Amino acid sequence: MTEATYFILAALLQAPLHGYGIIKRAGEQSAGRVKIAVGTLYGALDRLVEAGLVAVDGEEVVDGRPRRYYRITDDGVAAVREEAARLQQAARVVTAQIGMVSA
Repeated sequence: MTEATYFILAALLQAPLHGYGIIKRAGEQSAGRVKIAVGTLYGALDRLVEAGLVAVDGEEVVDGRPRRYYRITDDGVAAVREEAARLQQAARVVTAQIGMVSA
């Protein structure tokens, strides 16, 4: 799972969001490290919808333009949970090795 995909899914854990909301929340959750471009976001969302990890939650018109909202599915929650566990395990390996070097 790419970092962008991970943070897109993480952004949707709290509530459905529209594209700009996802970009903003991903930036906040990563302390500004992850900056998802609009083209990247919508390409990723299309793939996530196709994979069943995200679903369209509704659409509204704002200032004459459609705003689509997305929500994470149960499969998406499971995928991001699994990726978080994998990242924790990887961090433990490095942290343990660093501890051995500085001792």
